Amino acid sequence: MDIGSVGIIGAGQMGNGIAHVMALAGYDVVLNDVSQEALDGALGRIEKNLDRQVSKGKLEQEMRDAAVARISTTLELDPVGQCDLVIEAATEREEVKQKIFDALVPKLKPETILTSNTSSISITRLASRTDRPERFMGFHFMNPVPVMSLVELIRGIATDQETYEACLAVVEKLGKTAASAEDFPAFIVNRILVPMINEAVYTLYEGVGNVSSIDEAMKLGANHPMGPLELADFIGLDTCLAIMNVLHDGLADTKYRPCPLLTKYVEAGWLGRKAGRGFYDYRGDTPVPTR
Repeated sequence: MDIGSVGIIGAGQMGNGIAHVMALAGYDVVLNDVSQEALDGALGRIEKNLDRQVSKGKLEQEMRDAAVARISTTLELDPVGQCDLVIEAATEREEVKQKIFDALVPKLKPETILTSNTSSISITRLASRTDRPERFMGFHFMNPVPVMSLVELIRGIATDQETYEACLAVVEKLGKTAASAEDFPAFIVNRILVPMINEAVYTLYEGVGNVSSIDEAMKLGANHPMGPLELADFIGLDTCLAIMNVLHDGLADTKYRPCPLLTKYVEAGWLGRKAGRGFYDYRGDTPVPTR
């Protein structure tokens, strides 16, 4: 299938990043959200990020302007349904995604490929509740989307080869690399990454080290560009907790128990950078560890 238009549901951190790279690659993009404020904010962030690429000499001004012109926004699902490829990039809660698909499916063209940017939820289960499980798959971008070169492509049990090849062609057109993953909880990247973060939180919880020492140890001792607690704040502690719950529920192994301290931070609303506080407090000029 020849894909020329892409609908994106959710104008948050992931959705606006996906819109950015899709428009830059030449796709017509329809960006949807339930809030006009979110859509306006997303467009502002996209333009700011494109301007940064221009200022660094990575992008011509004409390409930047053309990319912006390819993005339209809407509060309605009807224009999204007319796209060749739809990527759901809403919050990492299955009931939210399911409500979106229930409302969207009647508006889709018969040939539209429907995908989810979920980082952990079963693709097979999401697909089974739509009218096109053979044209449904996981299309998982890494954050921040314009910078990270990997995309996980996850086939559900019913996903057909044509759908996979069409999505693979999109990834290649974006100039990114695809990693094919089987449909098991958290797929590849988060199956490995988020339990490492959870273990870092346990290390903090048990008093083995404080926030600074844990992050410095992993940056200098394992050559990680970012410490695990700093990374958790960047991802969002609510997202980390959601992924750990998916792993724990889906694999029934006690090694995937979410750390009680991670749960406590989420209960406090200390979700990381986006909330101004997480394992670091971001409300001042420099981040300050909260433990």
